[in-house]
Amino acid sequence: METERRAPLDRKRVADTALRLLNEVGLDGLTLRAIAKELDVKAPALYWHFKDKQALLDEMATEMYRRMVAGTALDPADTWRERLLKANRGLRAALLGYRDGAKVYSGSRFTGTAHAREMEEHLRVLTATGLTLAQAVNAARTGTMFTIGFVTEEQGVLPLPGERRQGYEIEERARRLADFPLTAEAGKVLFDDYDQQFEEGLALVIAGIEARYGIG
Repeated sequence: METERRAPLDRKRVADTALRLLNEVGLDGLTLRAIAKELDVKAPALYWHFKDKQALLDEMATEMYRRMVAGTALDPADTWRERLLKANRGLRAALLGYRDGAKVYSGSRFTGTAHAREMEEHLRVLTATGLTLAQAVNAARTGTMFTIGFVTEEQGVLPLPGERRQGYEIEERARRLADFPLTAEAGKVLFDDYDQQFEEGLALVIAGIEARYGIG
């Protein structure tokens, strides 16, 4: 621990510490003061590297992305469907690795160009089907926004694997909504088996892209 405390303070070390602390305290508890305490420095020291909390969240999201794509090889033979499936399944898995991971990632700006290689390849695959660049961007963005939104809702119910937020007990919900049988039964779809829910939603997104742009 002493060795870590003596290590130079830089952006990566702060972001790594923040991501580690995120799983313990969640986004609401992730203050610059708490991060500084974890690093055994005074809070003003962090302002040399990040002007505010949003700047830190940007770096955290970028680091999440770096970890997500580290060591992954893109297959140039992927069809556009395969590429969207892989990209969004990978993104969901990455976001679920952190408490409030989707909230951190949502609306954040990448701080470098680490994302450009994958983005270029995704757009290449999509435009190779005959889509315009604008259509390819819309298709990729729709998939990404679905995934981030889905995981935001998923983590609202299950902050971490095996941890269900109070108020989302399915049977209790059904009991309270007994006068509305369809709504009560819908809870089994809305608040359980998120893997299946995600795959079905992603299939709907891809089917919509295909229908909208007429690509097979």
